[in-house]
Amino acid sequence: MLNLPKGSVKSIIANLDKQKFNVASFDHFIVRFVGRPQSGWVNLGATNMTRLDFYKKLTTAKAALTTVTLVPGETTEYFFKQVSAQLELDYDKLLKAFRDKSPFFEGYLTPESYLVPLGIDEVELVSYLLKKAEATHKEIAFKLFGEFNTARWKKILVIASVIQKESAGKSEHATVASVIFNRLRIGMPLQMDGTLNYGLHSHEKITAERIKTDTSSYNTYKNAGLPKEPVCNPSVEAILAAINPAKTDYLYFVRDLRTGMHTFSATYGSHKSAVDVNKNIIRKERDVKR
Repeated sequence: MLNLPKGSVKSIIANLDKQKFNVASFDHFIVRFVGRPQSGWVNLGATNMTRLDFYKKLTTAKAALTTVTLVPGETTEYFFKQVSAQLELDYDKLLKAFRDKSPFFEGYLTPESYLVPLGIDEVELVSYLLKKAEATHKEIAFKLFGEFNTARWKKILVIASVIQKESAGKSEHATVASVIFNRLRIGMPLQMDGTLNYGLHSHEKITAERIKTDTSSYNTYKNAGLPKEPVCNPSVEAILAAINPAKTDYLYFVRDLRTGMHTFSATYGSHKSAVDVNKNIIRKERDVKR
């Protein structure tokens, strides 16, 4: 299985050389003779073939494709569980390939839908996902900062991942970011449930017992400051919010059960009032059921 980029014949030959295929500088003449290589995934179908047959494959063979989707806020472990079932791949091999190749433990993959060939193996898939992620991260970093600094970017991803887990939608990203920065600035614990939805806990409901017993660095009820690692894979919008948060005096927020969105507050008194609104809604719903 081979992924060919768009470009000139010479650039395709250069790419094949970079991927350790046995090509020569004059091979572009052979390629022009047999036809133009197609971009995208190509199923070579065999490992031993003549040079001419190899280049014929590049112009004619296409792999059957399917779509895998990484939604914003999903963890890498949970995503690989889904992908391993969908593509019949080995979950442990996927995770190992990611841990071996990714610059970060979590949060580096770019949420989007990917067209991948049926028959792709674990290392190929992870390499493809990481290559796409690297291009996205570096494009943003160079555009905004003129460089890609690994330590700086990791902190941005940590913040963006918390934003992603806590927001009810894109429209809230910058405001949730402001709450995070406001709390950090005054030394107030984040105390955010979403930070406990890490790894395979991605979709668990966070309970008081879970908060009490979780001893990981992700527990922002027990640990001051940010988690040591990103909680999930954040969207580009969440990353931009982490870089440019809204300017507010908010320190609290709670989801409004009537709208599904959050009510933000600058004082604990206002926050308590918003919480009481939810309690009244729950109480009325219980009365109706009786």
